[in-house]
Amino acid sequence: MRIVTLIENTVGSKPLKCEHGLSIYVETGKHKLLVDTGSSGAAIDNAEALNVDVKNVDTVILSHGHYDHTGGVMRFVQENPKAKIYMQKKGGKDYYSSSGGTIHYIGVDKAILDLPNMNLIEGDLRIDEELSLFTGVTGRKYWPSGNRTLILRENGVDKQDIFDHEQYLVIKSEGKSLLLSGCAHNGILNILEKYREIYGGEPDMVISGFHMMKKTGYLKEDEEIIKDTAMELKKLKTIFYTGHCTSLAGFEIMKEIMKDQLNYIETGSEFIF
Repeated sequence: MRIVTLIENTVGSKPLKCEHGLSIYVETGKHKLLVDTGSSGAAIDNAEALNVDVKNVDTVILSHGHYDHTGGVMRFVQENPKAKIYMQKKGGKDYYSSSGGTIHYIGVDKAILDLPNMNLIEGDLRIDEELSLFTGVTGRKYWPSGNRTLILRENGVDKQDIFDHEQYLVIKSEGKSLLLSGCAHNGILNILEKYREIYGGEPDMVISGFHMMKKTGYLKEDEEIIKDTAMELKKLKTIFYTGHCTSLAGFEIMKEIMKDQLNYIETGSEFIF
């Protein structure tokens, strides 16, 4: 599998755009696919420079209903109107954030809901022998504290977003298993527990943000949770790649514990799995 980070919050030495968002390109034996599209069309701009032809993409997976993962969809369909797009139906609801002291919309551009190639699904889905999606993570171990400022607005009433619109892609190819999650709003340990329940065992590789970013800096209890999470992940044989909402500070704390088991994906990073 060829894996390319089309966009992430950071960028290395390559002359590429970066933004608060995430988009991962994956090339398997059967598929060329995108997991998320960033917050604008910048990921599509970067693709050509990274030798990725988005016109050949056949599948797009939107991990959840936030703009920083879905904002590039309309730009993508200008280049490729035929690729099948999969999002949980609940991802089209009205999501807001109260961070920074003001309540502001962070949901999807509603225009994407009417795209003819959009598949709004409910629950788990097996796409084919390589690709499957699961959702329904209800565990709350180390549920990210940053979720507390994230809101679902229904019928004029604001309530805590419980992230039942978040879905996770599993790719099984060439004898390997890869789990991709956008932000792991439901907590990476809970997501892995659900993976074990459905698939058994553990994935060979995980690519995911860990939603540990905090604008106000970490409290001692935050650091302890990050360290405990890293200790739990270290027990697995899985290799982890993270970025975006994990934050560089969170990554460094985890890296100290996990060493080579944890890697950072910046805009333009590419590897073969």
